[in-house]
This record gives sequence, structure tokens and C-alpha cells, in this order.
Amino acid sequence: MADNTHGALFRPIVPHQHSRVTYAELFFDLVFVFAVTQISHTLLAHFTPLGALQVTLLFLAVWWVWVFTSWITNWLDPEKTPVRLLLFAMMLGGLVLSTSIPAAFEARGLWFAIAYAAMQVGKTIFLWLSTPPSRPRTRMNAIRIAAWLSVSAVFWIAGGVVEGQPRLMLWAIALVIEYISPAVRFWIPRYGASSVADWMIEGGHMAERCALFIIIALGESIVVIGATFAELTWTTETVLGFVSAFLGSLAMWWIYFHVGAEAGSEQLSKSSEPGRLARLAYTYLHMPIVAGIIVAAVADELVLKHPGGHSDLKTVTSAIGGPLLFLFGTILFKLSFRGFLQLSHGAGIIALCVLAWFASAWSPLMLSILTTAIMIAVAVWESVSLRSDPAG
Repeated sequence: MADNTHGALFRPIVPHQHSRVTYAELFFDLVFVFAVTQISHTLLAHFTPLGALQVTLLFLAVWWVWVFTSWITNWLDPEKTPVRLLLFAMMLGGLVLSTSIPAAFEARGLWFAIAYAAMQVGKTIFLWLSTPPSRPRTRMNAIRIAAWLSVSAVFWIAGGVVEGQPRLMLWAIALVIEYISPAVRFWIPRYGASSVADWMIEGGHMAERCALFIIIALGESIVVIGATFAELTWTTETVLGFVSAFLGSLAMWWIYFHVGAEAGSEQLSKSSEPGRLARLAYTYLHMPIVAGIIVAAVADELVLKHPGGHSDLKTVTSAIGGPLLFLFGTILFKLSFRGFLQLSHGAGIIALCVLAWFASAWSPLMLSILTTAIMIAVAVWESVSLRSDPAG
């Protein structure tokens, strides 16, 4: 009877039937709306090579804790009270994590590390304890994951205790441990590695969860655009910057959602190895997509506040780098399930690289208009070409 009780915490997977995202998961995501905002503001305040490196590390941590939680809630059913309580506890940890982001490399490093390690290790132990002995492979998979995350937790906590460059190095080691763990299938001594069959997931649910994180990032860009524009004197330049920033966000939405998101979800649902595809397309390849949206939001704020004059390095890097990261991520994401490189995306990447060569000669406003025009062209090209030629 105990096995049935614990086994009941797992999400039922019915072939060719899509499991919806629950309200508890959507509620959990609200914490990460705040986390994305914190990352964006922290990057804007520390836009130096070292600051960008630190913010990149923090972003990778935020993404990893979110995507690991999405894997957990793909296996476990958030409609069950114990799983729902786990998500609520994770929300509390996520709030501590998010509020610590601006000072993570200063006074609140230990708080960030404790919150992160507790979330990662805690939910994996919960998965282990929730898995009945009648599912030995799933149970062993949870033990392997917990082992890897426990090792990385040591580096997170150690990094939180020290300061300066040692913190950066220790946290980088912790992230490397966590990011390579799925690639080596959580191999541990004596017990070996998990098999791809151990990662059986409900593909439609995983695709929808990651698409919702894209919405979170795009929502942050809309908030930045609106909040910044509201504080400014409305001149011709600021109005044009506002419209350009909005159309840039709209183009990103179109490029990801018009065809890609639905096609990815369908392919993942039909895949004979959904765990392998989800590991590549959603766990890894969504990172540059989200990062690109966040960096583009930073550029929007910079352009709206200072639309005139020549573009400085900060403006050029964010205005070009954001869309470039986004297109780089989406072209690889679509390659993972279509099997070919999207020509429109490749052309957009080349156009942005060419623009970067001359970017400092343009005003921030003109640079924003040109990058937005490139993104709109990519969206239109893909939409038109896919009607007649799927390799477009």
C-alpha cells in the first residue's frame, strides 16, 4: 500500500496526450519573473567584463534551478499536495535566491549559495523519497542526480564563505559540475550512468514549461520598456525608441512562437527518446535564447534613456549581443528537431555581425532601429519561406 501511495505522486503519462501546466507551476514561475528582473538590473549596474561574467554565472544558476524543477514537476504531479508543498517551499528559496542576486558577489553570497544548494539538493531528495521501490531505475536515477548536486553544493557553500575571485572560481566549478552531469548521464562510481530510458518525460509539458520561461523573459523586456518610457519626457526620439524596442520584443516572440515552439512540442511528444531531445533542446539550447532576451532588455533601457549621440561599447554590446544570442539559440533549437539550419536565422546572424562592425558610428536610437529591422526581417522571412519551403 505504501508503494501505491508514494507512486501516486508521479504524473501519469498517457501516450499522445498532453499534460497541462498546473496553476501551482505558474505560481512558482512568478518568483522567476522577479529573478529575471534582478539579473537584468544587475547587468545594467555592473556592465564591465567582470560584472558581465558574474551576471552570466548568476543567470546560469537561475536557469539551472528552474529547469531542474521543471524536470521534477514533469515526473511528479503538482496537483498532489506533497508536490505542491514542495513547489511552495521552492518559491521561498527562490525569493531568497532572487533577492540575493544584486549582492551575490558582495555581502549576500552565502545566502545565495545556501538558497541555491537547498533548492537543488532538497527537491532531488524529495524525488528520491517519493519514488517507490517498485520503480528501481527511477529511484536510482534520483540517487545519481542527488549525488552530483550534493558535490556541487559543497562548492556553492564554500564559495559563499570566501570573497572576491575565489568565490567566482568556486561557483564556476559548481556550475561546471552541474552542467556536465546530464551530459554524462549522472555517472557515479560503482552504479554507473543512467540510461536515456530513465528520463521518460511528458514531452508536451516540458516544451510548454520552457516556452513559459521565454514568456517570463519577454515579459521582463516589456516591463523595462514601459517603465522606462513612462519616466521620460516624450520626444520624437524617445517615442521612436519606444516603438523600436516594442517591435524588437514582438519580433523575438514571433521568431520563437510562430512556428518553432509548437513544432518543438510536437516533435518532443513524438520522439522515441524524449529525454535525450529535452536534455539538448530545452535544458541546454534555451539558455542563449533567454539570455538574449535579457540582454536586449538592457539595451532597450539604455537606448530609451540616451537615444542620441554615438553608441558606446555598453550600448553596442547589448543592442547587438542580445539579438545575436537569441538568434544563435533559436537556430540551434530549431536544428535539434528539424535537422537543418534555418536560413533566415543564419542571415540574421550575419547581418548583426556586419552591423556590429559599424555600430559605434550610429546613434543608440538608429542602432536599435536597425537591429529591430533585422529581427523583423528574420521573422517575416521564416514565416513566408516555411509556407513553400520548410528549409527556409
